[in-house]
Amino acid sequence: MTFKDLGLSEQTLKAIDEFGICEPTTVQADVIPAILEGRDIFTIAPTRCGKTMSYVLPLLDIINAKKAHNILIVTANSQMAVKTSDCLAIFNKYHEINGTTIQSGEEDVTDEANVIIGAPDLLVDVVENSKVDLSKTDILVVDDINLIKKNKQLENLEKVLEILPAEKQNIVYTNRRSKETQEVLEKILKTPEEIKVDKNKEQEAENAPKEAKEQEKKTKPCFVTVIDNEALELAKKFNAFNGKTPNFILVKGIIAEDEEK
Repeated sequence: MTFKDLGLSEQTLKAIDEFGICEPTTVQADVIPAILEGRDIFTIAPTRCGKTMSYVLPLLDIINAKKAHNILIVTANSQMAVKTSDCLAIFNKYHEINGTTIQSGEEDVTDEANVIIGAPDLLVDVVENSKVDLSKTDILVVDDINLIKKNKQLENLEKVLEILPAEKQNIVYTNRRSKETQEVLEKILKTPEEIKVDKNKEQEAENAPKEAKEQEKKTKPCFVTVIDNEALELAKKFNAFNGKTPNFILVKGIIAEDEEK
């Protein structure tokens, strides 16, 4: 099976080909078509099997086709948030996402795809301070709910869920099924498609061609950090795609901003 078989756009396929990956991993082959079809998904998959790309690639196509405007990606920690942002930047290379402009006070805010990425505790902080509005979220991604539990962030995740609209696409990942997360899962998912990837697929993504790994080092975007107060002010604009990379990413304690902007 190839990535082309999964229904991805030519722009995304070109970026994948340039990156040097020839075949999707098991989780990517199973999840990508389901996300493109707009289904709710609950995926149980081991670590390092290619989960991040399994939702980033179809989300880029959904954004470019203007099928969704507000996307929230909840990660277990800031390291996962940065990894997701890097992945978005790399594979967004050949997309041209243009939006109209709306007025917000004295500032112009681009009405493009709003992608907010962050751990539950930071999301609660910015919401409580009226810095972001999550009430119009079209797509929710939770990656990974079991790790969120291990980080003692389930309570904050529930606070975030209370703000979100009932009607949205829900995509949830976990590295293993857990009794402690079941109650929260039931609040997110009603009748999801369940996708389970065997444990023996762990590290499947690590088996990518050597040239792909070298390309990742070359194409990984450079970021500079800005102190918290500035991050909270910028958060008012959400995380809009600006040109070819996300404008900014919410992470614990910092904001990472594209250096080339």
